[in-house]
Amino acid sequence: MKKIIYTILVLGLFFTACDPMDDINATIDATETPIVGEATYTLTDDDYDELDLGFGSFSSLDDAKELLPPFFADMFPVWGKNSSILAGFKLYVGNAPGVNDYTYADDYSLSNTDYPRGGDNAIGFFPEEDPENFIGDILTAAINNPTEGENVLAKFKQYIGEPTFGVADYFEETFNGSLGTWENINVVGDQDWYDSSYSSDEYAKISGYSSGAQDNENWLISPEVDLTGQTNSTLSVRQAINYASDQTDLMKILISTNYTTGGDHTAATWDIIDLQNTPPGTNWDFVTSDAYDLTAYEGETVHIALKYESTTSVAATWEVDHVVIKTPGVEGETIRKETFFTYSGGEWEASEGVYFVSDADFDSMGEASGQPGRYNNFGSTTPPDDYLPTFLGLKFPYAMEEDELLVIYDYFSSSSGAQLRGNLYTVIDGAWVGHQSTINTTLQLGHDGNTWVPDNTIKYTLSDDDYVWLAAELEGVPGYEDLTASLGNYKDFDYHWTMDQLVYSLGLLADHLNPGAQEGQKYVMTYLLYDNGIQTRVTPIIKTGGVWVLNN
Repeated sequence: MKKIIYTILVLGLFFTACDPMDDINATIDATETPIVGEATYTLTDDDYDELDLGFGSFSSLDDAKELLPPFFADMFPVWGKNSSILAGFKLYVGNAPGVNDYTYADDYSLSNTDYPRGGDNAIGFFPEEDPENFIGDILTAAINNPTEGENVLAKFKQYIGEPTFGVADYFEETFNGSLGTWENINVVGDQDWYDSSYSSDEYAKISGYSSGAQDNENWLISPEVDLTGQTNSTLSVRQAINYASDQTDLMKILISTNYTTGGDHTAATWDIIDLQNTPPGTNWDFVTSDAYDLTAYEGETVHIALKYESTTSVAATWEVDHVVIKTPGVEGETIRKETFFTYSGGEWEASEGVYFVSDADFDSMGEASGQPGRYNNFGSTTPPDDYLPTFLGLKFPYAMEEDELLVIYDYFSSSSGAQLRGNLYTVIDGAWVGHQSTINTTLQLGHDGNTWVPDNTIKYTLSDDDYVWLAAELEGVPGYEDLTASLGNYKDFDYHWTMDQLVYSLGLLADHLNPGAQEGQKYVMTYLLYDNGIQTRVTPIIKTGGVWVLNN
């Protein structure tokens, strides 16, 4: 090719003094037949790196439409008009719809005063009771001004087996992911109480150390606890204290009968229940205190306070993960349960189509090291998709094909801690399959003579049945009287067909194949035509103005 071009250049110089390049290029462009290619290509990890897609996927279909044309222009530089590529790639589509409505929902932990109470001061849900029959009314009393469609995760305990009369938890706080309704009061210093966690342990935490020990005074005060009608109540605190070798009465557990929530804590009278002279835990191990006798406060409404102080020489770490007041009633083994409720039509109802994985569910998946029941959560080493399909198959053995269920679960991340995650699971071919946030998909691209563009062209080759169908469809249509017999008998067109007739018949077939085709849909139809022998012809058509026309 280069030799030919150069020869023309030399000859041209003898006949004109003008710049010959424009004429030469125009002639070449007019006569050169473009190379038409067709390929199916799936992007590799190296391709995503070349496209600066660090996550190994496209974040939207629009991004793929923008980045793939120049990418393939470099890969197939000599291909021209009517070339096509079916590109396979990974596309991030995000969480399944509805998951975030539950993973970001508020939660409400039932206090002992919320549970229904029976004889002998029995508090809690018993084995024969369905908590869902009670929780709706509990949430109505506890949550002000809910909005239509609002979701709440109700957290509660239920007795299993046969409970026995003894003592029951009357007031309990586990600081499960927050400080709950406790007041956090900072008197001195820039440190404060905050909720913290390690693995599956969650607790309230305070430390006076921040780039050196500091002077601090911080109070964490419970909501009011009504001991009216209670007898022989006791208080226990599960806690860990570290870095307190020189500790001198700087951590106290106190109780007040005349403090008002939100009031001036310095104006109230606080009785010291215990001074933390001896660290109750070492190496971050939690230890439960002795039961403090509260009989002196029977018939009163009280507040419990955790008062922390530090100095420039003593800055201990205090962690509290369980504050409980026990009162005579029933005792027995309980399990922690969570159920989603949705506010609809003026009342709270158990959410439909959503399932929360309970502690017992996690335990059923294995409690050994490296199994979900070890800490009752999923994580990077115990991914939910390794366990939930089997679990759901056992839990719902009669699920039907295409049944769907949103499954929400506890998840622990080494980078972001304890959190709720979830996914949509669907029964496909008899097995539960989780929604994939990144999917494999394709995009067809076509060359328009200048560049690659996203292309919806469908390439279709007529079958024998298609010719028979067209013959029957065109029977009796004016202008086709002498064409349909040959079409149906020989399964091909012939030289009597005009281009307009061919386009019309191919459009009929396109509507038959794709009755919902949108405006701008393209087909490239390959068919047989007899003209002094069987020939294979290709005709492109496009839907324009609601009808199929030739796509030149």
